[in-house]
Amino acid sequence: MFPTVATDPGVTRQVLADDPALMLVAFRFEQWAEGKLHNHVHVQSTFVQSGRFLFTIDGVEAEVGPGDSLMIPSNAVHGCRCLEAGMLVDSFAPRRDDFL
Repeated sequence: MFPTVATDPGVTRQVLADDPALMLVAFRFEQWAEGKLHNHVHVQSTFVQSGRFLFTIDGVEAEVGPGDSLMIPSNAVHGCRCLEAGMLVDSFAPRRDDFL
């Protein structure tokens, strides 16, 4: 089992599974916490397990809630603000070695 790691204020990350080709990660957010704008070479898919989030992907905003999912292309500048406490389950291809 991988440890839970604090990332941004009010946000934790836990790797759930990994392989060089793919990684699954849970992010837990307190209400109003933010995932700061950033980008990476990895393709990312995000599934909203619980809560409500406002995502920005390359300047376009979208509000998502439980059961919603989205794709973030390689190198797209993205981030989110948590509107209601919850959890995101992200997959990254290939694996984010910086999370290990």
